[in-house]
Amino acid sequence: MTDTATPTALTPDEADAFRERCRAFLTEHAQPGARRNLTAAREFQAALADAGLAGLAFDAEYGGAGLTLEHERIYRQVSQEFPQMTGELVISHGMCLPVLNEFGTDEQKRTYMPDNIAARTVWCQMFSEPGAGSDVASLQTKAERDGDEWIINGQKVWTTLAHESDYGVLIARTDPEQPKHAGISMFIVPLKDTPGVEIRPIHQIDGGKHFNEVFFTDLRVPAENLLGEYNNGWRQATAMLMYERVAIGSMGAGSISQPNFDVLVAAAKRAGRIDDPVVRDQIMQIYAMETTKSLVAMRTRAEMKAGKAPGPGGSLGKLFGSVIQWRFREIAMEIAGTGSQAWDPADDKAGELQSAVVGSFSASIAGGTDEIQRNIIGDRVLGLPRDIAVDTGVAFKDLKVGTTRS
Repeated sequence: MTDTATPTALTPDEADAFRERCRAFLTEHAQPGARRNLTAAREFQAALADAGLAGLAFDAEYGGAGLTLEHERIYRQVSQEFPQMTGELVISHGMCLPVLNEFGTDEQKRTYMPDNIAARTVWCQMFSEPGAGSDVASLQTKAERDGDEWIINGQKVWTTLAHESDYGVLIARTDPEQPKHAGISMFIVPLKDTPGVEIRPIHQIDGGKHFNEVFFTDLRVPAENLLGEYNNGWRQATAMLMYERVAIGSMGAGSISQPNFDVLVAAAKRAGRIDDPVVRDQIMQIYAMETTKSLVAMRTRAEMKAGKAPGPGGSLGKLFGSVIQWRFREIAMEIAGTGSQAWDPADDKAGELQSAVVGSFSASIAGGTDEIQRNIIGDRVLGLPRDIAVDTGVAFKDLKVGTTRS
C-alpha cells in the first residue's frame, strides 16, 4: 500500500466530507433490490473506480486511490448502511489483490493491479488439490523451468469462480528434493482461452456452480509470472491464507451487523412464530453471536489499519463465522422445518432463507476447515504443543502423500 496508508488522522471536517462522498455514491449505485451477481459486482466496481473510491489505500501508481486506511475504514462503515454489492469479488480483492501488492514486482503491480482493482479482470485462488485439501503443503501440481517459461502440470479443485476468472494465483511444486513445505513457488496464471487449461464447474446443492476443477496440461507461462521468491511459495501461500481468513471472517467489517439475524426474523414472521418466546430466544442467540463477530472483525481491521499484517488471529473470526452458520441452520430448521431447505421456485418471495441454509455448509470448509482453524488457534494463538510430524526434513519426492498413496 501507499506510504499514505500509514495511520494518518483525518480532521473531523475531512472525515465528514469523505463520509458524505461515500454515502452519495452508494445511494446512487447500491440500491435495495439491485442485482447481486458477478456481472453486477464488476459494474459496481467499475463505477467505484471511476469515482476514485476503489482500492482506497493502494498506491495510485498501481490503480488505487492513494488514500489512507482511515478513508477505507470510513467507506466500510458507510457501506454497512447499503446492500453488499461486491461479494463475488471477495477472493479477487480480499486475497489476490493484497498478495499481488505484497509480493509482486513493480512491473507486475503496474501490469495487473489496476485492472484487478477496477474489476476489469477477476482473479481466483488456486491452492487445493484432490490429495491436498487441508494439507495444502502436500500439493503435487508441478512447475518446471524451460528456458524463459515455466511448464505447469497438475490439478486444482474447489477453485471458486475459476470459470469466470481471467487469472489465478497458483502454487506449484518447483523442487521435489526439498521438504514438502519448501520447494513451492507461486505463479500468476492466465485462464481465459489459454491452451493447457481445462476448467470443469462443480454443481452445488444450491443449484449454483461457483466451484471448479481445473486441469493443467503442459501449460506454459512466462518466467516473469513467478510471483514472489522462487521456492518460498509456502510463506507467501500462508500470507494469502491469512488474508483469506480475514476477508471471510471480517467481510464488510465497518460496523456491527447481523445478516443471519435479519433472515431469521423474516422467516419467523412468515411462519407466524415471531412471538414464540423459545424462537425469540434462539434468534437473539444469533444476534449476540453476530454482534460479537462484528466486534472481533472490527478489531482485526483496526490492527491492519495500524500497519500490522494479518496474523493467525484471523482464524478466530473465520471459525466463529462457521459456528454461527451451524447454529443459524439449526434454528432455521426449528422455525421452518423442511421449508428451510426446499421451496417453490414459482414463489418469487421465497428462497432467501433456503439459499442461506443450504449454502451454510460451505462455511466450515471454505478458507480452511474448522479443524484447521482450531489447530492454528491452538498452535499460533494459544501456544499449545503442535501435533507430532513424521515428515519434517524429508524430501517431498520420498513421501507418499495425497494421490501418491498406495
